Amino acid sequence: MTVSTGDILTMKKKHPCGANTMLVLRTGQDFRLRCTGCGHEFMVSGLKIEKHIKKITHQEGE
Repeated sequence: MTVSTGDILTMKKKHPCGANTMLVLRTGQDFRLRCTGCGHEFMVSGLKIEKHIKKITHQEGE
């Protein structure tokens, strides 16, 4: 699974605000994600987040 900065992740479960898409701000051992609904930023372990990804939309221009 290749996730890079700027990608939009569609998650299996919704964020408490109701949105299920997240913007990737940083990758590596931990991922820094921003909710596209409310703008909340948070860090999640890469192993944990890979289980919850439904779809990856890659950023334009790549």
